[in-house]
Amino acid sequence: MAQAQEHSAMGRSRWARRRQTVLELRRSGQYGPRFRDVLSGLTGLVVVVCAGVTALALSYRAFGPAAPAAILVLLTLVAVAVHRRRRPLARRRRGYYTPEELTELDVPELALAVARMLRRDGWHVLPLPAQDRPVLAARDDQGRLLVVAFRPVAEPLPDEEPVWRRRSKGRGKAGPDLRLVVHRGTFATRDVRWAARQGHVHLIDGPRLERWAHGTPLYDLGDAPAAPALPDS
Repeated sequence: MAQAQEHSAMGRSRWARRRQTVLELRRSGQYGPRFRDVLSGLTGLVVVVCAGVTALALSYRAFGPAAPAAILVLLTLVAVAVHRRRRPLARRRRGYYTPEELTELDVPELALAVARMLRRDGWHVLPLPAQDRPVLAARDDQGRLLVVAFRPVAEPLPDEEPVWRRRSKGRGKAGPDLRLVVHRGTFATRDVRWAARQGHVHLIDGPRLERWAHGTPLYDLGDAPAAPALPDS
């Protein structure tokens, strides 16, 4: 009798531990959905499949084997067209663009594309308030702050006030660790010299932008920041 009670207590203890483990996994989002979470979607899928089979059977009885065959061919063509249309969208969401797609973007869309490319390269893009002139800010795993501007000249415009200001470690100078200036065209020699004197300003012109959009990491673009270190304290 005592042995049976001991086995029963052990069983309840294992069940309690398993339940606690499941609850913890669900809180962290690692356990997966419960059946009731997917029941509505599963029911909808069953209804659609049954309706499709019924429609094929009725068309076969009414018009012969040619009708369901034509319906299947039409559905296949629609599925292929949808897949081809969604494939470029999924590619762009991952941060990959063709040169033709870059050419068709306006400035806000170009800023979105650059944000996606930064995320692809491991940067954490920071939210910015709405502005007249698009600006991006991002941080890498080492905490470096990167600010991206979109314009055909390297130097800041007269009315351009940096959105992100912070105190560099050990220095009184405010500003980000790195600056990118993105332009789909070509920078003038004056802009290249000015950026070289600044040291932390890097220019992304049309060819570099296309390489970046094709999949080349930001640190491998040449004039882009080559894994720089933080300023000396």
